[in-house]
Amino acid sequence: MEDWRNGGFGLYLHWPFCQSKCPYCDFNSHVAASVDQKRWETAFLAEIDRIGAETQGRVLNTVFFGGGTPSLMNPDLVAAILERVRSTWIMANDLEVTLEANPGSVEAGRFRGFSEAGVNRVSMGVQSLRDEHLRRLGRLHSVADAKRAFDIARSVFDRVSFDLIYARQDQTLDDWRAELGEALSMAVDHLSLYQLTVEDGTAFGDRLARGGLKGLPSDDLGADMYALTQDLCEAAGMPAYEVSNHARPGAESCHNRIYWEGGDYAGIGPGAHGRLTLDGVRWATVAERMPDAWLARAEAGSGELPREAMSSGEQADEYLIMGLRLSEGLEIARLAGMNAAPSPAKIDDLARMGMVEMTQGRLRATAEGRIVLNSVIAALAA
Repeated sequence: MEDWRNGGFGLYLHWPFCQSKCPYCDFNSHVAASVDQKRWETAFLAEIDRIGAETQGRVLNTVFFGGGTPSLMNPDLVAAILERVRSTWIMANDLEVTLEANPGSVEAGRFRGFSEAGVNRVSMGVQSLRDEHLRRLGRLHSVADAKRAFDIARSVFDRVSFDLIYARQDQTLDDWRAELGEALSMAVDHLSLYQLTVEDGTAFGDRLARGGLKGLPSDDLGADMYALTQDLCEAAGMPAYEVSNHARPGAESCHNRIYWEGGDYAGIGPGAHGRLTLDGVRWATVAERMPDAWLARAEAGSGELPREAMSSGEQADEYLIMGLRLSEGLEIARLAGMNAAPSPAKIDDLARMGMVEMTQGRLRATAEGRIVLNSVIAALAA
């Protein structure tokens, strides 16, 4: 059995447009005065046809509309894409179709249109339940907007997730305890909770380099906030199934699990990455990053840049990095099949330190190990 089948097969579609660029965001997102959505539809459909021809006969487990702000797409565009998807691949009986949304772009009619098109899960970028912090994060919506959008989403979709960012400027541990408590009281079945990271090339990164961005938490406070997050979510019946993701049992993001479990996924849209196993070779794919350039390339036959074949070692490193993010960890036998299983001595050393444990053929990081996960991965990969 080809290794990717352990993780499944998904489709990621990138919509690169936003109403504004958030100062912490390093995703491939762009602000445009107008977008010719019919032209984009033609390009997306052509790319689906191209990838579909290479992957005929596969069962498609998930579709994910990411961005950018996909909730700015016309429902008719989403419907056309999903119609072509259904005619291209065999659909899994439990096909998950997720669309990311920002609260400021949510309208009840638009959400009903997405549902009718086939979207069955929404992930909302709420980011904070404090108006002052939303402003500092550069968000256009208010807390009231977020709650209204969340209520609309719940009225239309059975599965609704939302994101929050913590370890923000001037945020205390008690502040986060209260805010997370509010979030857990709202949550349906899934929460994504990310520590604020300041990336080079973002507005926050530039501000920090100039000596600005005051009030960021210390490493110790950030660790305390992470530990509190695990405790509160566990107590609320939404334990972490991945480092930053929490869900009630059975409500995990199926699409993201494909990444973490080493499955194949096609990436379509500006800057989209993919992993495709074809004729026994696993390829890393990436699309042209700039929207206009991608559109032109897609119209000319392919939005992708040249593919790179992944070595067995590269596949193993990726599975190690991604698989250890999951609470249940990874299968040692799969690493062994890539001739890259960590030595028993390395595992024993980390186990004695309380960083990892082996259970029924799976290697997983402990709660203590997940706090310093990058160091654990580095030690295993050395």
